[in-house]
Amino acid sequence: MGAVLSSIFGGGAAYAAESSSSEPSRVKEFPSSDRWNLYFNSAKQVPKLMVIDFSATWCGPCKLMEPALNAMSSKYTDVDFVKIDVDQLNDVAQKFQVEAMPTFVLLKNGKEVDRLMGADKAGLEKKIEKHREKPKFAA
Repeated sequence: MGAVLSSIFGGGAAYAAESSSSEPSRVKEFPSSDRWNLYFNSAKQVPKLMVIDFSATWCGPCKLMEPALNAMSSKYTDVDFVKIDVDQLNDVAQKFQVEAMPTFVLLKNGKEVDRLMGADKAGLEKKIEKHREKPKFAA
């Protein structure tokens, strides 16, 4: 499925946010509601945890969370991280009833399983740990 999405979107690099570290960010960004809807509808078919960061370029707390989100995206490679700019995709923010920034919405199969408002790195990581599929190790 990743290959299909890559062919549709032209590869993840076009939508990845720049990271301050040498490692590229795994956080996906979308330039239009149409692209977001296409991606979201495909992601509904996969039981993978998705973390959506609703933010804005002018939001100070959002900027503070960006390095932490990039680090979590590298740490939790089994989780899908998405960043939505509320000014660019206001319709998407309204659909998810975002009232403050940053707001983090956690989804599985397209359904909300949790939410966090505010720049709370530890709180976000705790929610990710709670809802992600834990890797299964052979005994």
